[in-house]
Amino acid sequence: MSPSDHSSHASSTPGAPFGAVAPVYSDANQAGTPGPSSRALRWTAVLVGGAAVLIVAAGLITRAEENSQLRDWTDAQAVPTVAVAKPGGAGEAATLNLPGRLEAYIHAPIYARVSGYLKSWKYDIGASVKSGQLLAEIDAPDLDQQLAQAEADLSTAEANLTLSTSTAQRWQSMLGTNAVSKQEVDEKTGDLAAKQALVKAARANVERLRATEAFKRIIAPFDGIVTARQTDIGQLIQAGGGGGPELFEVSDVSRLRVYVSVPQNYVPRVPPGTHAHITVPEHPNKSYDATVENSSQAVVAASGTTLMQLAVDNSARELMPGSYASVQLELPHDAQTLNVPASALIFDAHGLRIATVDGNDRVRLKSVTIARDLGSTIEIGAGLGPEDRVIQSPPDGLAEGSAVRIAGNAARALADERPPATHAARDKNERS
Repeated sequence: MSPSDHSSHASSTPGAPFGAVAPVYSDANQAGTPGPSSRALRWTAVLVGGAAVLIVAAGLITRAEENSQLRDWTDAQAVPTVAVAKPGGAGEAATLNLPGRLEAYIHAPIYARVSGYLKSWKYDIGASVKSGQLLAEIDAPDLDQQLAQAEADLSTAEANLTLSTSTAQRWQSMLGTNAVSKQEVDEKTGDLAAKQALVKAARANVERLRATEAFKRIIAPFDGIVTARQTDIGQLIQAGGGGGPELFEVSDVSRLRVYVSVPQNYVPRVPPGTHAHITVPEHPNKSYDATVENSSQAVVAASGTTLMQLAVDNSARELMPGSYASVQLELPHDAQTLNVPASALIFDAHGLRIATVDGNDRVRLKSVTIARDLGSTIEIGAGLGPEDRVIQSPPDGLAEGSAVRIAGNAARALADERPPATHAARDKNERS
């Protein structure tokens, strides 16, 4: 008998028939707990593996979705945000601001007509004078002597004329008695005519010098104020207009002329009668009404402008001739033109264009022409419609068909949108 047989026999239950084998139990059976079957274990392993696969797949899918959302959000943030507005139309005030220069309505520099020395002056700068009032006197002794000589020459000529007259009359009476020849009578008559001409010449010379003598008294040519005095007592005066310095300047400042250079393209819109408002630095909070009176009707080639003259009332004497003024011309508004801010213009290789936004929030670039440049505002003559949404300040690199975000809509969208949290960010937050 083998050892295993002895073992089996020895382990048999007492009292059992010979050859019967006692059942063998595991440790678990010995503990009294029934063990799982192999089929249950296999199903458990399958379920655990499937759950692991599902978890891994769900994580991969979630991460892919988060990456896609992050890309979409990033692309959305890359779309430029722009402010749009419709162009302005008719009814808006149209003005043109230009620098101007104030001048007296009547201005006269006064020069001496006689040479001599200044004897006296009566009015200084700022004084009001009336027409005909004496401003200054000139002492001209040489002129006085010329007048005296001319008067003496006139007396001599008149004496000679008296003698020639009596001589011619006597010879005429003797001609009837044949005491003198006809030739001699004609000679005496011709001498009389010559003496008469000499008297007229001498008298004209005396009148000329007397008129020149009157210019020793310098008088005001019109009502106004003395705006300059360039002489003083005892100063040598040279006769002539422009040969020496002016003695006085008299200006009528009850009205002033305003001279302004208007660009050539605005000249047709500034006819005589156009109203304007004038401001000056010394009265910044006050405006003065003016009216366009005349135009030079010529363009200065160097500046491309036309000189315009306006008139402004200055009865209060608040404006000063020669000063700078800011002129605001009221221009007639054309109902067909549209206004856009100057910042909306785009200058590139394609010319002058304006960026607009269509109904799909896509950029549409439109070529336009300028009717008038009003500084901060531009009047568009053609190429733009009243319903177009104009981008106020187009960013660089804006192209036809580019997607944009409207400023009002963008603010609401950004308030709702947040950058999606990534899987790695969540893991980091969980670990912390």
